[in-house]
Amino acid sequence: MEEVTNSHLTSSEMEKGYDVQQNGSTGAIHLPTDYEGGRELPPIDRGMDAWLFLAACFVMEALVWGFAFSYGVFQAYYSEMDDFKNSGNIAVVGTCAMGIMYLDLPLVFAAYRQWPKYQRIGCGAGVILMCLALGLSSLSTNTTHLILTQGIFYAIGGSIAYSPCILLMEDWFEKRKGLAFGVMWAGTGLGGVVLPIVMEQLLDRYGFRTALRAFAIALFILTAPLVYFVKPRVPIAKNRPSPPPPNLGFLFTSTFAFYEACNIVEALGFFLPSIYLPTYAGMLGASSNLQALTVILFNVASVVGCVLMGAIVDKVDVTTCILISTIGSSIGVFLLWGFSMSLAPLYIFAIIYGLFAGSYTSTWPGIMSDVVKKKPSAESSIVFACLAAGRGIGNLISGPLSEALVKGLPWEGQAGYGYGSGYGTLIVFTGVTGVVGGGSYIARYFKWL
Repeated sequence: MEEVTNSHLTSSEMEKGYDVQQNGSTGAIHLPTDYEGGRELPPIDRGMDAWLFLAACFVMEALVWGFAFSYGVFQAYYSEMDDFKNSGNIAVVGTCAMGIMYLDLPLVFAAYRQWPKYQRIGCGAGVILMCLALGLSSLSTNTTHLILTQGIFYAIGGSIAYSPCILLMEDWFEKRKGLAFGVMWAGTGLGGVVLPIVMEQLLDRYGFRTALRAFAIALFILTAPLVYFVKPRVPIAKNRPSPPPPNLGFLFTSTFAFYEACNIVEALGFFLPSIYLPTYAGMLGASSNLQALTVILFNVASVVGCVLMGAIVDKVDVTTCILISTIGSSIGVFLLWGFSMSLAPLYIFAIIYGLFAGSYTSTWPGIMSDVVKKKPSAESSIVFACLAAGRGIGNLISGPLSEALVKGLPWEGQAGYGYGSGYGTLIVFTGVTGVVGGGSYIARYFKWL
């Protein structure tokens, strides 16, 4: 392949086996003249095509992940139903939905990497699987059914549907990669703002069966058109050779090991407030609308936090960004949630926690760059998949673990404020995991990274 310098050609384009020519006056990259008439490639980091791709990813993220992050509303509803309230596994539904969408990414990424031409087809197939899962979930009569459908099958469909958004992001954005990922992940927060309101109203008026069926239909109508825009910037060559297996040597570096360990520990506690805040607010006497407001505020703040952190991580050392997230979220947990015995401080906590803890994943582009810098043979997309899998491990463990932490309402009446509410162990666990999750800053200080 002819070497091209000072161009918009990315490493992903090199991997696709394109022979390209540089326009000396504009620096634009062109396809070979015998491929689609020599059409000029869309520019990277700018242009209508790039922003339409990012907008599609944002909406896809909002719907796929927003629903999963709205599970706290469903948990409060299921906890009052005769069919489900006596089960100790209601929280597992939510952690399965979120955890598996993280955990299976290495497998999904590997498949898309091997057969990239099926990314758009896979995106559409994932949308259909999500809709079918929600339809089947509406027929559930016990929590096992909910775990299989609203938890596992929805998660598999979701990861298949939105993985192309992540894999193709570096095709479209390079210098603004952190900001682009932050904007996409902000979609989760926006979805988590709108969907709890919608779901809470549907649950109260029509019950969970109608609510799930209605959302399944809406999900298909809203996401199916987005599949058109989730496409590579560089068309996949028809004669593209199969890529070699990814180099996983980075897994054994101290840099990745420290980041991943902190990532898993942070995930053990991160998801618990979004799941338990509505229930906690109900314990304080909040109505169903005011219970849902805790999740809404958390997700509103997450939108802002993700975008801001995404912009910062492009310019500031990633461990500093992680430290900012850690300090803000830990103070919020220990001082606000821990002393909340009325709704006002609980709402303030939801905002602070969403702003700081919700932005943690927006530091991942910085981690990816750090790992690739230390191990050049590593592929950033595979690093991302492994980080996501680590987060999924923490998420899945947090479900049954959280049930054990609140079983029997420990410390109730034996401690003050929120710590004596029966949720004290959950509060402390969330705060401690948040502190340990920021340990990469200490590792950087001692030159372990």
